Amino acid sequence: MPHDMPLKTPTEFTASAIERWSRALRGPEEDVVIESRILCQLGRVALYVLALSLSVTPGLAAGDSNEAWTALVKGGHVALIRHGNAPPGYGGDPPGFKIDDCKTQRNLDEQGRAEARALGEAFRNHGVRVDRILSSPWCRCLETARLMAVGPVETSWALVPDMNPSVSVRLRELKEIVAAWRGPGTLVLVTHALTVRALLGFLPIQGETVVLKPGSGSAAGGDLVGLIAAPE
Repeated sequence: MPHDMPLKTPTEFTASAIERWSRALRGPEEDVVIESRILCQLGRVALYVLALSLSVTPGLAAGDSNEAWTALVKGGHVALIRHGNAPPGYGGDPPGFKIDDCKTQRNLDEQGRAEARALGEAFRNHGVRVDRILSSPWCRCLETARLMAVGPVETSWALVPDMNPSVSVRLRELKEIVAAWRGPGTLVLVTHALTVRALLGFLPIQGETVVLKPGSGSAAGGDLVGLIAAPE
C-alpha cells in the first residue's frame, strides 16, 4: 500500500486537530451519565487541542489509514473502536437508565447501524483476521460489535469509562488487555470516547477505529499506529 502522503504543516495540523475536536463534540459524547458534566468544561478546549496536537503525529492527522490497515492485516494488533452514531450525541444516557434494558439507554440509529455493518465489511474486504472481539456492556457498543459480524462478542467492564481515570481499576485492566495481546490475529475492542481519551489522550469520532501495537513498555499498553475514519 502507498505511504507517500505528504505530512501537514503545523498550521494545517492545528486546524485538523480543531476540526477533530469539534466533530467529536457533535458526535455522541460519551457514554455514562457523568459525561455531560465533563464535556461542559468548554473552557478547556484550547488546552485539549494542544494536548491532541502533541499526542497524534502529523502523519495520522493527515488521515492516512494505510498503516493502520496494514497493521491489522498483519495481525497481533488491537483495534479500539468507538461505537457508531447514537443520538442525541451528548450528555450520556437518559436519567434512570438500566444497563440490562436497552430501551432506557442511548442507542444506535440507522446511521450507526450502517456504520457498524460497513466497518465489518471493511475488515473482511481488507482480509483482517479477528481472533477476539470484546465490547462494553452498553447496548450501543454491543450492537456495533454484533453488526460488524467479525466473530462472537464478549463483554468487558474494562471498556467502560470511569469518573477518575487516574485511579481507575477499569483503565488498568484495559491497559493490561492491550499490552498482553499477541495475536496471531486482531483484537477488536468496542468502547466509548472517554475510554479512549483516558487511554490515549484524545476523543475519537463515532465509528472511528484506533489501531495500537501492543507492548508493555507503553503507558497505554500499546503504541498508536494509525486511525481509520468512520465509514461514510
